[in-house]
Amino acid sequence: MYTPPAYAEQDVDALHAFMRGHSFASLITFSGDRVNVTHLPFLLDTSRAPVLYTHMARANAQLADLRSGAEALVVFQGPHAFISPSWYENRHTFPTWNYTAVHARGTPAVIDEADEVLDLLERTVARYDTPLGGAWTLGGMPAETTRMRMGAIAGVRIPIATLEGKMKLNQDKSIADRVGVITALEALGEPQGLAVAALMREHADMHGAVPSAALQKNRTNA
Repeated sequence: MYTPPAYAEQDVDALHAFMRGHSFASLITFSGDRVNVTHLPFLLDTSRAPVLYTHMARANAQLADLRSGAEALVVFQGPHAFISPSWYENRHTFPTWNYTAVHARGTPAVIDEADEVLDLLERTVARYDTPLGGAWTLGGMPAETTRMRMGAIAGVRIPIATLEGKMKLNQDKSIADRVGVITALEALGEPQGLAVAALMREHADMHGAVPSAALQKNRTNA
């Protein structure tokens, strides 16, 4: 991933938090004659050396790539937004796109054991479904139905060998230019743009540089 120094995120804790917050990611492998991609939910375990876990259908041809011992790439993508130069104070520049992404690389291992696959699914349910408070539980499924599902699913374990983070949020622009971008994105009110604006506000040199969105709205209505 091409990452100019201004956009590089080196804080491992921040990268891990990003991966957990945007955990539906793209698993990319190369089979020798083509690139294969599957979109999957990932669990990040940092209790020891960081490891990614996911699961996929055994019918997925990409499973052969994962068994080959070749490196895999997992791409986590966060909010992004088009940026117009008309929002800058200095407009002698060109349009761009702000975006956030983390790339994790490692050599995958396929999990075939039914008990381990079931444990992975239980952890996945605990991460995504249980917090919703619904009436469904994995333990409430008929044993035969669960057994059949286990036979159709393989788990995947990817110890993270390298981690790259890119947070392209106009860090190379002046504070005045970034204030203009934040103000414009918040005025447009699109979810992706609002998320980008929120990330831009978090930078230390932006604290207090731009009023809150609520304050700006009150001033506009005054």
